[in-house]
Amino acid sequence: MSVSIQLQPSPRCLFDEPLEVRVSGLSPLQQVTLKAWLRDDKEQLFHSAAFYTADPRGQLDLAHSPSLGGHYTGVQPMGLFWSLSPVTPFTRLVKRDVATSPLSVHIEIFEGHWSLGQLPAQPLATAINQRWFMKEGLLRIPVREGRIRGTLFIPPG
Repeated sequence: MSVSIQLQPSPRCLFDEPLEVRVSGLSPLQQVTLKAWLRDDKEQLFHSAAFYTADPRGQLDLAHSPSLGGHYTGVQPMGLFWSLSPVTPFTRLVKRDVATSPLSVHIEIFEGHWSLGQLPAQPLATAINQRWFMKEGLLRIPVREGRIRGTLFIPPG
């Protein structure tokens, strides 16, 4: 059986929606490193990593499996996302076009426990999560009236 990463409810979701990350096809009690990374609109790299041990069935569920180290510890279903940090210190995440393009978060799994600088070149499996900022069909209207600045969001219908 090959290793695979499943993203639920879908690999495509809104930015603030929780995502379930599960891995199957591992050996029982296999030690692995999960890595998440993205590039922002300025091509700045953000990444995070955590160490896990598969269950006796060779599966991993971030909602139930504790991270044993890395950028966070304990059961953190969204830990790979909230712990994303810039490679270049003090860099802010830049996302200019929130209406028509998502942030693509890459999730990779590697055999063994490795720091980010030591990861093997080839992951066991990869998945991409597209995190959108606006639901399809939502109308975004910039508002500028006198000293008032804002954005009006109008749902479809």
